[in-house]
Amino acid sequence: MPDPVLTLSNLDAHYGDFQALFGVNMEIAAGDVVAIIGANGAGKSTLMRSVSGLMRNRADAVLHNGQPIGDLRADRVAQGGIALVPEGRQLFSSLSVEENLLVGGTAGRRGPWSLDAVYALFPILQERKHQPSIALSGGQQQMVAIGRALMANPELILFDEISLGLAPVVIGDIYAALPGIVGEGMTAVLVEQDISRALSVSSRVYCLQEGKVTLHGDTTDISRDAITAAYFGNTA
Repeated sequence: MPDPVLTLSNLDAHYGDFQALFGVNMEIAAGDVVAIIGANGAGKSTLMRSVSGLMRNRADAVLHNGQPIGDLRADRVAQGGIALVPEGRQLFSSLSVEENLLVGGTAGRRGPWSLDAVYALFPILQERKHQPSIALSGGQQQMVAIGRALMANPELILFDEISLGLAPVVIGDIYAALPGIVGEGMTAVLVEQDISRALSVSSRVYCLQEGKVTLHGDTTDISRDAITAAYFGNTA
């Protein structure tokens, strides 16, 4: 059997003396769309930062195609085929829409995603490609953040709270674009607080509570009662 695209092995993470993740184990296969759910403070964004190289760790705590990457810088992780759509978008405010997209292409990887492909996915971005990124609406900025990650032609894309702060109709537009992204054979990990939305697009789910995995499995096999118990903790 081939190695999983991503393996987390007893992953811990700290902010100074505060421990945010406790021995997280996870396996993600090629082509999976995996939802990471949990309440605020559960450790979801810390997990994404750890995978993408924004938080350094033991080398063997994070494996990409069986190779240890837990201690690599974020740029090296991106060059290896993992791209992050960060919480809050984090666009370069001094750059235009198109310049932000081109930043993603500096990873130097070949693949199906180019400016033309991103503009076909999000036509509004082509209309506004010369505008400053901060002049766009929140939803359009999120499209730029997604497009920037796609321009890296990743094997694995990480979406950290892509619907945060957006209007429902805009969230619907963003999620409608996901099949066109993962349909290119990409593997995706999606952090989302909207449980129903996350489960509707994912094949597997992991639930975090207080930095620990409390539930995981195929989305079709896990009941909503089990998810609720794992999400909020067993108060019985």
